Amino acid sequence: MSAAGVEMWEGLLGTLHGLIALCDTAVILYFLAINTGHLVLILFALTELVRRLRRAPFAGYEDASSSPFTPPISVIMPAYNEAAGITEAVRAMLLLHYPVFEIIVVDDGSTDGTLDALADAFHLAEVDHVVPEDVPVRGSVTSLHLPRGGPVPLVVARKGNGGKADALNVGINLARYPLLCMVDADSILDSQSLLAVAKPFSDDPLRVVATGGVVGVANGCTVQAGRVVEAHVPADLLGRAQVIEYLRGFFLGRTGWSKVGGLLIIAGAFGLFRRDAVVAAGGMDPECIGEDAELVVRLHRHLREQGRRHSDYRVVFVTEPIAWSEAPSSLRVLGRQRRRWHRGLTEILIKHRRMIGNPRYGRIGMVALPFYVLFELVAPLVELAGLVLVPLGALIGAVEVDFMWRFLLAAYAYAMVVSLVSVAVEEYAYHRFSRWRDVWGALVGVVVENIGYRQFTAWWRLRGMWDALHRAPQVWGSMTRTGFGPPERSREDRP
Repeated sequence: MSAAGVEMWEGLLGTLHGLIALCDTAVILYFLAINTGHLVLILFALTELVRRLRRAPFAGYEDASSSPFTPPISVIMPAYNEAAGITEAVRAMLLLHYPVFEIIVVDDGSTDGTLDALADAFHLAEVDHVVPEDVPVRGSVTSLHLPRGGPVPLVVARKGNGGKADALNVGINLARYPLLCMVDADSILDSQSLLAVAKPFSDDPLRVVATGGVVGVANGCTVQAGRVVEAHVPADLLGRAQVIEYLRGFFLGRTGWSKVGGLLIIAGAFGLFRRDAVVAAGGMDPECIGEDAELVVRLHRHLREQGRRHSDYRVVFVTEPIAWSEAPSSLRVLGRQRRRWHRGLTEILIKHRRMIGNPRYGRIGMVALPFYVLFELVAPLVELAGLVLVPLGALIGAVEVDFMWRFLLAAYAYAMVVSLVSVAVEEYAYHRFSRWRDVWGALVGVVVENIGYRQFTAWWRLRGMWDALHRAPQVWGSMTRTGFGPPERSREDRP
């Protein structure tokens, strides 16, 4: 090779070294920022938890349960091929401690006898029906069923298959009461869950438009008669990692966002909404695979465009442990779930992109949505890029060993500290785990979540983003559930 060629090659190598070193520095700064952001949210959550713990003795649940002024609730439960457990789920819902509520089960074209199971258990009879059209639906109601005799507040609607969001829209149209509680058919609710999640509406009836409740991981817990009677950390490493993720991101993270007025996500497994606000916003969006979070963002958008300021309405996160759901117990099922979740997030941010960085939408547009773009949407891309670029930089001599240590400290050690703080805050607030074995299991989960679990979920989330950007067909696939104690069963989710 000529001298000019050697010089050009060395110049290219020098440029490559500089680019990799620059990218690696950017990755370190990114991880420092994202972990600091999560830590700040946890500190906001801690202040809110301290305030609520001080008020807990005066919560007034007993008074609310007998007061005629407690707003009635319509509980909407969409169901698709849930014959194996739907009757137990409805019975558990009927035992909730609340003065006036109704349960609306919407059978979204099940093929496994879901309606027959409900008909046998509750002696249902078909009745003539006229369904209001407050929000648009795809699959019309083919039959409506009520229990024969007896004051059982249950309505069962049968409709053509149209997806979960469409089934929820049918339930919204059928609902008689001013508050809508949307729950999954496999959720386990504590006996006072409705009282807890409805309390903000009673405390601030003119401003609160939606509340979300804590959803805990039921894997490994002791369940009796449709209630979690003793909480435990799952025995498997995958379950332990998810417990830590739920604590940091779903419990404390959302509590922090609620504290600063930036809550964007209410879990579909358990949320409460004002019916008039949902109807005004157009109901659930059947085109979005993350319909629960999309509704919350659209409520913010609708209210701000109607001239409501931040101080004029509230979306609140309730911190009491009130709902439980079974987390995936295999990598295959977990991968499908996280791919679906991140696709939903991507679709939401694309649909409402005009809100991002827009002062018209207040702290939602200027703080919450940019945070989700930078530290939720882009996070898997940066995570995987860091795992490639930093070792590559060390291999070609672009970065030194000291830099590698700084990367590991910023990306993983700092994240472990944040997770440990999450465990400490949750134990301080609720002391959910009564055995030292569970506490040690949670500490093991902190390590597993950051070494191995995070890398897998980053890959699945990146694939979910790709699906959204290329508008791949929305396929839920099968969701295998081991159950909470009874025999194992497999459920097919909606197409």
